[in-house]
Amino acid sequence: VQLQASGGGLVQAGDSLKLSCTASRRTASNNGMAWFRQAPGKEREFVSSVNWDGGTTYYADSVKGRFSISKRKGASTAYLQMDNLKSEDTAVYFCAVARGAWASTQASAFQIWGQGTLVTVSS
Repeated sequence: VQLQASGGGLVQAGDSLKLSCTASRRTASNNGMAWFRQAPGKEREFVSSVNWDGGTTYYADSVKGRFSISKRKGASTAYLQMDNLKSEDTAVYFCAVARGAWASTQASAFQIWGQGTLVTVSS
């Protein structure tokens, strides 16, 4: 299974972006998915995750109220709607597929990782 992340770009503070992550096979339709990010010089951090049918979601405190993750039941694509972007959101965003149907905040729960898409927010 390969993951293709897209939707990154250069925006101004306060703007919105929507990231997409699509798995090459329908394996991900029964799995949770997540977004992590890594800013320059920093460690990878959890952003948001969703379970297999979209019914359970988790968010990092830093993005609560601004970001929204979604995944339809039976689909192999997850989305991350990012509103009111801030300069501190600048990072490479990675999507991942969980080992099971759950959502999780822990990177160890995810077995397949995409190549990342760059989000740059200018202030």
